[in-house]
Amino acid sequence: MKTKKKVLNDFGGIMYSTDPSFTYPQEEAAEESIANNQQDLRVMLDRKNRGGKAVTLVTGFVGPEEDLEKLTKTLKTKCGVGGACKDGEILIQGDFRDKVLALLQKEGFKVKKAGG
Repeated sequence: MKTKKKVLNDFGGIMYSTDPSFTYPQEEAAEESIANNQQDLRVMLDRKNRGGKAVTLVTGFVGPEEDLEKLTKTLKTKCGVGGACKDGEILIQGDFRDKVLALLQKEGFKVKKAGG
């Protein structure tokens, strides 16, 4: 996935300060946990940019990174395969769409199969 090129607007208009004690105010976006039954997840099979290898992709998770990592670990353990969580998506190695769909429904998530 390409990273977005930084432009002047990304810096909020401040480019340089001569004040050595100046700190640019950072906004903390604290994401709150949403109940599982309010999450709308999509499960799909992805083969793009992976050397022809199939990956089960789960998208649409909203919440803190720790909860995403916890869910990823649970799915990887139940499927008995490797995987990762990147950019708010869960990657499970192999074609485990049906199994992941069933596991997420059991956890109480609203899940749909996406893609072809």
